[in-house]
Amino acid sequence: MPLTLPTLDLTIILPIVVLTITALVVLLLDQFVSDEGRAWNAYAALAGVVLSALSAIVLQSGRSGTTLAGMAVLDGFGLVIELLLLGIAALTILFSMAYLRQQNINRGEYYVLTLFVTVGGMVMATSSDLITIFLGLELLSLALYILAAFNRARPESAEAGMKYLLLGGFASAFLLYGIALTFGAAGTTSLPEIAKHFKAAGTTDLLALAGIALLLVGFGFKIAAAPFHAWVPDVYEGAPTAATAFMSSAAKVAGFAALIRVLYIAFPAPGLLAAWGTALAVLAALTMTIGNLGALMQDNIKRMLAYSGIAHAGYILVALATGSQGITTQQVGGLEAAVFYLVAYSLMNLGAWMVVLALGRDGKENLSISDFAGLASRRPALAAAMLLFLLSLAGIPPTAGLMGKWLVFSSAVGQGLLWLAVIGVLNSVISIGYYLRVVMLMYTKPADETVQIGSPSGALQVAIVVAAVGVLVLGVLPGPVISWVQTVGFLR
Repeated sequence: MPLTLPTLDLTIILPIVVLTITALVVLLLDQFVSDEGRAWNAYAALAGVVLSALSAIVLQSGRSGTTLAGMAVLDGFGLVIELLLLGIAALTILFSMAYLRQQNINRGEYYVLTLFVTVGGMVMATSSDLITIFLGLELLSLALYILAAFNRARPESAEAGMKYLLLGGFASAFLLYGIALTFGAAGTTSLPEIAKHFKAAGTTDLLALAGIALLLVGFGFKIAAAPFHAWVPDVYEGAPTAATAFMSSAAKVAGFAALIRVLYIAFPAPGLLAAWGTALAVLAALTMTIGNLGALMQDNIKRMLAYSGIAHAGYILVALATGSQGITTQQVGGLEAAVFYLVAYSLMNLGAWMVVLALGRDGKENLSISDFAGLASRRPALAAAMLLFLLSLAGIPPTAGLMGKWLVFSSAVGQGLLWLAVIGVLNSVISIGYYLRVVMLMYTKPADETVQIGSPSGALQVAIVVAAVGVLVLGVLPGPVISWVQTVGFLR
């Protein structure tokens, strides 16, 4: 019997193909440029990111479909996540150029790894099969392990990479076991076919519940949800700061994208939905609380932002726990609130990390929170930018963070999860303590002249401005973005 190959609609996967080719071109280019010419690697990578984004906007907007025997899907949700990941990659390339030179780690493979992380995330966001989701996750994870250990001269970086690799291996094992149990229960790894099976069965399958539980463990590691968060502070502290900034946003966006696809498409059956909805609500409460309480006790800015990222994963889990009950004129559904929050979080989180990068000088990073003392008098523009990003992370107007939290908590209240919304609000109040601590140091304490503060490069300044404008626009004029999120036609 002849082998029948699946049909291929290249437009559905073209952004991924473009970025993959770009990564290979940058890898080849690195063999022909000198150390002084490594900027060309960055420019080539940035050009590939732009081309990938243009291909997505021009060829995919308003379209839907599947290819590769249904394993790759084109829909509004995938398009939004693809563009978000590409935006994160573009900002990462901009703020990494000067940092890599300062740290004497200006090697071209850094940009190749950044592109492959983005490719892996895009595969996860546009997959409709558990196997391809796992392949995308592994591509993303392997590249991130190397980025965490990229500064080979620092033992802390090697330690961060090793910890990330070991814990990531355990997470992958849980994920694979969950996929195996789900396949055993449904007889397929296709997300739509899994949903059809359980809808037809009409009963709650214990094997399926076990599979969902293990899948949540695997994805919980990637999104840094408690109690699977223990690796985050150590890895973030030891990894090169530019790589930390990138993984703190890209890994979270990709992990949530895959989690959303798996839960909302494969397990919408009432019995299963109630089970994973309850599990997500408990995880959300635990993650928010552990993240914020942990951040209160930190004196290192990288560890503080690491725990902050854990807390924000909890806020997004609140939105997912509410389920997507459709959109009304009064309320944004949980799924739509989660996507808006991912966009807002990416901008304000990357913005804060970029200010941390900007403070470094002559290869030395200023990572103690006390190093921010008097920053307003020494670098008023940087202090103003950090103020904006921290206010947004705390959810104070007029910023994107406030609008994101309002959408998340109102969605929870609308779906009867008042207790979870109350815990979220209380945790937001707690977070103000450690965010405003940095603000107070910047604006009320005298500067320590022994702390040498650097000046951001032109590319880093551009990246900070882009993030700051995005935070303000989403906070002051969220209407167009919310309307787009509501009408883009999410999951297929």
